[in-house]
Amino acid sequence: MPESQSPQKYPIPKNWIINVILIIAFVALYYSLTQKPVTEPAFDIPYSEFKQLLNDGALASVTLKGNRAEGTLLQATGIGPQKEMSRYFKTRIPDIGDESLLPALEAQRIEVKAFPPEAEGGLWRILLSMLPWIFIIAFWFWIIKRAQGNISGGLGGKGELGKFLRGSTKTAEIPDVTFDDMAGQESAKREVTEIVEFLKNPAQFRALGAEMPRGILLMGPPGTGKTLMARALAGEAGVRFYSISGSEFIEVFVGVGASRVRHLFEEAKKNSPAIIFIDELDSIGRTRGTGLGGGHDEREQTLNQILAEMDGFSGHEAVIVLGATNRPDVLDPALLRPGRFDRHVVLELPDRNDRIAILKVHSRKVPLADDINLEQISAGSPGFSGADIKNLVNEAAMLAARDKATKITMRHFDEARDKLMLGTIRTLAIQPEERHRLAVHESGHTLAAYFMPHADPIYKVSIIPRGRALGVTHQLPEHERHTLPEDYLKDRLVVMMGGRSAEQELLGNVSSGADDDIAQATALARAMVSRWGMSSEIGPVDLRDSEEHPFLGKEMAQPRHFSENSAMLVDKSVKELLSNAEKQAIELIAKHREQLDNLIDELEEHETLNREQIMVCLGNKVSQLKSSSTKSNKY
Repeated sequence: MPESQSPQKYPIPKNWIINVILIIAFVALYYSLTQKPVTEPAFDIPYSEFKQLLNDGALASVTLKGNRAEGTLLQATGIGPQKEMSRYFKTRIPDIGDESLLPALEAQRIEVKAFPPEAEGGLWRILLSMLPWIFIIAFWFWIIKRAQGNISGGLGGKGELGKFLRGSTKTAEIPDVTFDDMAGQESAKREVTEIVEFLKNPAQFRALGAEMPRGILLMGPPGTGKTLMARALAGEAGVRFYSISGSEFIEVFVGVGASRVRHLFEEAKKNSPAIIFIDELDSIGRTRGTGLGGGHDEREQTLNQILAEMDGFSGHEAVIVLGATNRPDVLDPALLRPGRFDRHVVLELPDRNDRIAILKVHSRKVPLADDINLEQISAGSPGFSGADIKNLVNEAAMLAARDKATKITMRHFDEARDKLMLGTIRTLAIQPEERHRLAVHESGHTLAAYFMPHADPIYKVSIIPRGRALGVTHQLPEHERHTLPEDYLKDRLVVMMGGRSAEQELLGNVSSGADDDIAQATALARAMVSRWGMSSEIGPVDLRDSEEHPFLGKEMAQPRHFSENSAMLVDKSVKELLSNAEKQAIELIAKHREQLDNLIDELEEHETLNREQIMVCLGNKVSQLKSSSTKSNKY
């Protein structure tokens, strides 16, 4: 490297001038503070008057500085031209000198101090007097320079204001994620595959006069892989990926969101072909006209800028915008019209086969024991999203590490699934009477779930407190359900009312433990009557209560469009469904009382029973249960 280009070993700081000024200011401040303050002024007196005071013995001390003399009197007296009362004086010694002065001072035994003469009007005094002004001027020059840098940064430079207006958009890169890294969601992959083909070979589509959609809206429940789908799409196409969250557009200052939108689209066009991904689109894309700020609301200005960019920016065929939301119902209609987000891709919760594929992806780097059965784990985790499955594998790995195990076993997966689905185990001091009531309540649920023909199969029952519940009865469906038949829903009501019915029949009274059961059963029965037309008295009529507005709340909800008589019929039908369910539960308890008693005894002893133990107990083979079963672990 040439000598002229070699870096300095000790680079000079950029703000060294300010540092020097600050040091000088502190020195001057220290100098001024350490000087002895003068409480009274020293008056100039003639030399003759000074000699008279000396001869009268009125002097206390004298300080000689060249041909100047200063001092203090023993007591205040009238001195000076106007004869003011003071103790401090100063005078000028004649240039010819006075040889009798020192002997006279010694004769009076006056304290004498001698110093060299001071330089009048020196450079140091001038600089010291100008120092405050120098400091103020330098400070304002620094402020102006910094402001100019920020303004230039706002216009595209690197100032602090520019960084603030641009936001936290990540540096454009080509993701290393492909569709092979994303298990499941085959239908969603097919929807976006042609986008990949267009970005790779746009001439083929242009020859047929086809235009790619400017925006693709990814919709689905949380954790279904919307962000992963966007990254995999960019990785498959080999284009740059710009990612930003919708909430990052909104700041307290008006206009910041719109500025960030403009910068994001400008950067994408410069590096086209590219993909812009806006996560949580509903945070800025909600229906306009509902904000308190009217047309000047910052959120609406940001949305207007997005609409303008998607509708009017040139070269859009090389830039595709992806949005992700789990609340498509609250989006502004202008976002969803053709020309903007005109293609909607739905990502559903994975089914049983997809869950197996997702388990294989997340368990690639995890040591699994030989007893692991991914199909059984998938069957036992209905309704899990991709993120839930990832969390399940991680929880199982943490449990294995806690046990000092080298591999993850099936027991670790079972415990992790129970923790995620049923809640964390709590340590509570439960009295024997209350513990017996819990066993009766949960056994009532279990009995109804076991004998009702259309109910989901029973999986586990426990009276160990988990989460917010003191006991749990866990059912697992054998197959994925996309519609809910009427006979299945009625059997589910019987299962919900089984716990309360068991308390009433065996203990003679009920408790507050049925609070959640009654709430869920009432909501389900009301949906059957008012939404799904499963009441012969009402028929297929939509009589649901008015849903509250997503922005204005319950107080601004639209009134319901049915009469009070219809509302009374709905309440009557709901009560009838619940009463019939409770009646069926009581009949089951009376019919299988012996099995119920056996189940209660075993549940109180073991605290947790799995499916096999429950089947043996309700099959009236108690002796076989006691000889073959072992006491469940208290987690």
